[in-house]
Amino acid sequence: MPGIDPIAPGINDGLDRDLASAPRPKSVIGEVGEILMGTARHSKRAFEAAQKPGMPLSVLSNVVREAPLGSLLIAFVLGVAMGRRRAR
Repeated sequence: MPGIDPIAPGINDGLDRDLASAPRPKSVIGEVGEILMGTARHSKRAFEAAQKPGMPLSVLSNVVREAPLGSLLIAFVLGVAMGRRRAR
């Protein structure tokens, strides 16, 4: 019969099961996708934690909501100061 070894019948059965249960290698794109998804989840959790009342992003959003022009002026001055500092 073709496909059956007459000397050692059934020897290939275990090999087929082992190959079928072996983990398949992941593609590079799949691994990068998993890393990006993990990073996005971590960033989302950190952002949500920082938005809770009394936390820095909550305070900052309240200040910007109450005084948008003052906040814009402060951001501009800080940007200019940091730009000059890096240019040196």
